Amino acid sequence: MTTKNSKIDEFVSRAKAWRGEIEWLRSILLDCGLDEDIKWGKPCFVFEGSNVAIIQPFKEQCSLLFFKGALLKDTHGLLRSQGENTQSAMRLEFTSVTQVTKAAVKSYVTQAIAVEKAGLKVEFKAKDELEFPTELTQILKKDSKLAKAFLALTPGRKRAYIMHFASAKQSPTRTARIEKCVPKILAGLGMNDR
Repeated sequence: MTTKNSKIDEFVSRAKAWRGEIEWLRSILLDCGLDEDIKWGKPCFVFEGSNVAIIQPFKEQCSLLFFKGALLKDTHGLLRSQGENTQSAMRLEFTSVTQVTKAAVKSYVTQAIAVEKAGLKVEFKAKDELEFPTELTQILKKDSKLAKAFLALTPGRKRAYIMHFASAKQSPTRTARIEKCVPKILAGLGMNDR
């Protein structure tokens, strides 16, 4: 078992929900030999400098997300996708420690550590496979300065914008979203940058 990190102790003491589940998961992860730290404001567990898993307390459930979950064999049928656009992460979701056995959690953690030891990487779909919404294509054709700024963005920023624009069901909404983001795009910023 690895040494406990005081930052995680503080996180657990402040937890208003899922405290028991967080402590339970933490003990299993530490027992598996992972180091712990706070990353993205949550307890993150690491093997030799690589992120393996993170505890995510949500309103409806507590989750243990595996960063390379797509490479794990779902031997217990418990892994869930993070979302329709997620290519790598998978998570265990539960509302009580009785829903998932310690043995099941340990088996997934052991697999995740083996993935890191083997140096395996998730093969992501090419970023250019994203389809530009028609409205974005039309606006970029009309505004070369905006087109140049958009194409200069990092792949992740472009992807986030495209997904945001494309998720609107109606054309006027897609156009309005694009127009609202123009200043940020021209400034070279991502959607969530300030």
